[in-house]
Amino acid sequence: MPDAEALLEKIRALPPDRIAEVEDFVDFIAAKSRRAAALDRLLAIAPALEAAGAPRMTEDEIQAEVDAVRAARRASGAGPGNAGADRT
Repeated sequence: MPDAEALLEKIRALPPDRIAEVEDFVDFIAAKSRRAAALDRLLAIAPALEAAGAPRMTEDEIQAEVDAVRAARRASGAGPGNAGADRT
C-alpha cells in the first residue's frame, strides 16, 4: 500500500493551483469508482429482472433516466465540484 503520509507531503509541497488539480483528480477518481460500483449493482440485478419478465429498456429510455437524474442533481446543487458529484 502506498505511503499516505509521503503522498500528503508531496501534495503539501505543490503550489495552490496544482493542489487544486490534485483535488479535481481525486474527485474524478472517486466519481469513477462510484459509477463502477453502480454499474456492478445494476448488473447484479439484471438476471432477477429478466426472470421476472421485466421489459428491457431502450437506449432512449436509459438516456432519459440518466438525463433526469443529472437534472435533479443540478437542481439540488450536487453538480460537478460538489460532494457526491457525478462527472459523466
